[in-house]
Amino acid sequence: MIDFYLDTRSGVAPYLQLVQQVRRAQKLGLLREGDQLPTVKEVVSKIAINPNTVQKAYRELEHEGLVGARPGVGTFITQTMSEADISTHIPLRHGLERWLEDARAAGLDDESIEALFRECFRATSKAGVA
Repeated sequence: MIDFYLDTRSGVAPYLQLVQQVRRAQKLGLLREGDQLPTVKEVVSKIAINPNTVQKAYRELEHEGLVGARPGVGTFITQTMSEADISTHIPLRHGLERWLEDARAAGLDDESIEALFRECFRATSKAGVA
């Protein structure tokens, strides 16, 4: 099950943060078809968020076709990546983990690492590097 969190410094609306976290978890293969999302009550008790905000996030995910609500039962993942797609992530993840270790060993703090990553990501996206 996914553990939601909120980043109050991100500038992203709380409901969108929840939506993004579900999308990321699906793309990484952490959430699969049939997995149940935490109930609204569970999310509210863990991250102190308004229940309407959680419901808004779940409605958005349902509108996108990523989840389905079963009245009286819960909200469940309806789409997942294929095993082939997920397996391509494994070597990339290991490479990224090694890069992060190298960055920390070089003395970079989390904020500097994120800034460097975002800048490189932005630069390669603009250059059309796939």
